[in-house]
Amino acid sequence: MAGRRSWGRLTQRQEFLKVAASRRRWVAQGLILQVAESPGPEPKTVFRLGFTASRKVGGAVERNRARRRLKAAAAAVMTVHAARGMDYVLVARAETVRRPYAGLLADLERALRGLRLWRQEPPAEAKE
Repeated sequence: MAGRRSWGRLTQRQEFLKVAASRRRWVAQGLILQVAESPGPEPKTVFRLGFTASRKVGGAVERNRARRRLKAAAAAVMTVHAARGMDYVLVARAETVRRPYAGLLADLERALRGLRLWRQEPPAEAKE
């Protein structure tokens, strides 16, 4: 995940609460994906992303590990396939730390498809 992130960040509690209030979510074994339309002034060519892990996940070490794993999964899947102009919150679950990484990727892909936010990868010439 070296280099610059291709997404904006949700940092304020109010932003997280607004996404949760939309009640649009997908629950999977390794994560919960919450989503809402982005009200921000950012262009609709980007999306904003937040990560959270409560004490239900475990101690500080487990919570940090869960957030790092969710960030890696987001970098692998969402940078290419997530719909733009949206706010996303990835919520860690107790299983996030123990779930195989391939399972986390599959959970995230299934969540994006299930919420109808899957975006096909642009053609190779458009990436440059």
